[in-house]
Amino acid sequence: MTLIAYQVRMAWKSLRRNPGHTAIVAGGIALGVAVSTVFATVRHSYAKDPIPAKSDDLYYVRLDSWGPDEPYPGGGPPTQITYQDLMNLMRSDIPVRQSGMFKSFLYVFPDPKMARPSKEIVRLCFADFFTMFEVPFRYGGPWDRKSDAKAEQVVVLGKAMNERLFGGENSVGRTVRIENREFKVVGVLDEWRPSIKFYDLTQNFVQAPEEIYLPFNLLVSMKPSVAGNQDAWKNNETPGFAGLLASEAVWIQFWVELETAEQVARYKAYVDAYTLEQKKLGRFQRPLNNKVQTVKEWMAEVRVVPKQTTAMLAVSLLFLLICALNLIGLLLGKFLARAPEIGVRRAMGARRLDVFVQHIVECEMVALAGGAVGLALSLGGLWAVNLWTRSITQRADFFQIDWKMAAFAAIAALAAGLVAGFYPALRVCRIPPATHLRMQ
Repeated sequence: MTLIAYQVRMAWKSLRRNPGHTAIVAGGIALGVAVSTVFATVRHSYAKDPIPAKSDDLYYVRLDSWGPDEPYPGGGPPTQITYQDLMNLMRSDIPVRQSGMFKSFLYVFPDPKMARPSKEIVRLCFADFFTMFEVPFRYGGPWDRKSDAKAEQVVVLGKAMNERLFGGENSVGRTVRIENREFKVVGVLDEWRPSIKFYDLTQNFVQAPEEIYLPFNLLVSMKPSVAGNQDAWKNNETPGFAGLLASEAVWIQFWVELETAEQVARYKAYVDAYTLEQKKLGRFQRPLNNKVQTVKEWMAEVRVVPKQTTAMLAVSLLFLLICALNLIGLLLGKFLARAPEIGVRRAMGARRLDVFVQHIVECEMVALAGGAVGLALSLGGLWAVNLWTRSITQRADFFQIDWKMAAFAAIAALAAGLVAGFYPALRVCRIPPATHLRMQ
């Protein structure tokens, strides 16, 4: 520790002798770190685990119920399931929790004193949805499974919707009119902004979560329109909403929670057995091709991380490398200017390694300063990127720096400092001390 403290003290004294030169080097590293951190954060925002505590226990279920003539686009099973398959699969007692879901557009009629009527995106789901996905509540909580079974007219509001309808007050027990019905508020969400809308990757998964949640089974009586993707390989045999429920159209996302490997194996076997039974009824005419995938497996198949973000990250790291390489000349000139001083130190017993380490420490101290500035600059860059994408994401907080990206900035800065300072430090420690002693 004493040796390290000595090296740091010597490096600090050297940096203070020429603050202008130090600022130029730090600025070069800061620019490279800022650019690379911005693009690393953009990619990380897509790629990071949106629910790390439970991502290995949540499974997305897909069945290949597509027609016999040609496979579903992409070759795999459809990205969603039919209503009849959902109702049948929900009978299983293997999952700890399970929920089918879809979204719809419904009209909301608030108190005229608070806001005007508007058409809102509403998610219809089961009670397990909130516990499965660790949805936080500010007031109240989710409805229970009895409310699911009875299709009760209850509603959970998002924080922003509660602000709009009730001024942010505790609205549990109050009612809100949706379409031509009165719904009792049972819960209000707290701030909930998962990195991506991982529970529904079928559309724009960078959007903020919905602000209104209703029991799934209300769809039978309310007959809401389907706002999400809806695919079918043949026309409905019965017209109207009843025809949709009985059709082969896929429009529902289905998640189950399985806590053990044994449960996963049993559930996969259950899904395959269900498919084989349906084949006997003339359905599922394609080869067995079901998938029960974890959150991360499903994200990988959907390709949540755009290829462009990986390419931009690679280019930004190359830019950081170029910034570091351009600083080699500056550092070499600075170090060689101190050659007489170094010669005296060598003659007094300093080893080459001591001289090398001192100069590397000096470079890394400058690099850390540049990294701190670069990290601050990247915050401004991400603010601009969020502003630019706000119309697409409906949120201004999608790209955010977390501790992993802060660590990335620090490591990138240290790596740039090492690249910039390695050759100059190596060169100056190899200078023969006798050459400069004769000049003194």
